[in-house]
Amino acid sequence: MYREKTYPASSGLGMLFVLLTTAVLAFLTITRAAPAERFGIVILAVLVLVVSLFCLGGLFIVNPNEAKVLVLFGKYVGTVKQDGFYFANPFLVKRRLSLRIRNFETAKLKVNDNHSNPIEIGAVVVWKVVETAEALFEVENYEKYVSVQTESALRATATQFPYDAHVAGQESLSTHATEVSKNLQATIQDRLNKAGVEVVEARISHLAYAPEIAAAMLQRQQASAIIAARFKIVEGAVGMVENALALLSQKGIVNLDEERKAAMVSNLLVVLCSERSTQPIVNTGSLYT
Repeated sequence: MYREKTYPASSGLGMLFVLLTTAVLAFLTITRAAPAERFGIVILAVLVLVVSLFCLGGLFIVNPNEAKVLVLFGKYVGTVKQDGFYFANPFLVKRRLSLRIRNFETAKLKVNDNHSNPIEIGAVVVWKVVETAEALFEVENYEKYVSVQTESALRATATQFPYDAHVAGQESLSTHATEVSKNLQATIQDRLNKAGVEVVEARISHLAYAPEIAAAMLQRQQASAIIAARFKIVEGAVGMVENALALLSQKGIVNLDEERKAAMVSNLLVVLCSERSTQPIVNTGSLYT
């Protein structure tokens, strides 16, 4: 496995001055020695000039958030990450690699959730290269590798959670976005470690039931919401009836036998749990007639 190592490149400004000075002096020597037919000096000056010009190819610039990976005759020798102007062996191949933060959005994938319901899901992933040697030499194309492995991790994550939580405390794709995003980020990072890539953030960008079951699932969600609302209404109504009976008994306003209490409970529950406003009937006679 290739691991990144720092290459000790020299300052480019000093070497640029030396090479230009040498090239100028060699050129002046040629122009003066040629008319005097001093061919030995001319040949030497030409060689110096050629070498100086060739060495100019060893100068290179590293921009901010950029790296240059150096390869000598097929062998990795190091990486320069610090921005600046440098000089290195002119025989080195200098491959540029961006260290900037990037992001992309996956396509809308059709997968099955934890309950085998077909859903559509998509994600946004923010990433950057942190190990230049691994990114270039361990995988064929690290950008395509990130894309393919992210989609694979997204599919794996979607199968671990249900779309909706049908049990109290259960984590689901629709209600626990933070937990799902952390799980997705960890899954993607585990797959991209060998490519020298760090996942900065991963989150769900699209989530929906597949079209063929969307209508049925909407009815199911509506039914679940109605049941939950009815449960709360009945629970509150029972508490109000209990409180009313306790207050009537405590303050001695009226004494009711069991039959009258049952009738009162029935009437209160009808009033409190009814979907429409009830119309009261005023009893002008005796309570027991």
